[in-house]
Amino acid sequence: MERLFDLDFQLLHDAVLTLISVIVLFFIMSNFLFNPVREFLEKRKNKIAEDLSYASSQKEEAVALKEEYDQRLSAVDKEAEEILKDARKRALATENRIVAEAKEEAARIMQRANEEAVLAKQKVADDVKKEMVSLASAMAGKVVAANIDTTVQDSLIDETLKEIGESTWLS
Repeated sequence: MERLFDLDFQLLHDAVLTLISVIVLFFIMSNFLFNPVREFLEKRKNKIAEDLSYASSQKEEAVALKEEYDQRLSAVDKEAEEILKDARKRALATENRIVAEAKEEAARIMQRANEEAVLAKQKVADDVKKEMVSLASAMAGKVVAANIDTTVQDSLIDETLKEIGESTWLS
């Protein structure tokens, strides 16, 4: 009878030897090929994990730096605002000082002008007084020259000036 698989001793022997050689080849390949591949894959896995960890730490560091820069930027904005506020205060103080100095100068100018006006008024009054005295003397001299001597003439002029008074000449 014919057998389906033709199993005989030789076939079993060849099958066992093939199986043993496949197993031996598997272990040899495992040591020389699979283990280095596994090690390579493990190293790559570790490297990728390291890179992910490094990237995560760098991201956290970048976020921290961004927050620090934002804080510095807000501090710089506050400082700039304070500088502007200080500059405004100084400008206002300078403006007030300049206005006060201008008012003081105007007051000094007005005082000097008033003093000069008073001095000019006194000078004019003195000039008018001298002119009046000389005119009165001339007129009285002509009138009295014919009738009175010089001593009487001088006493009359002095009396007249005393009667008129100083206030008449100043107004």
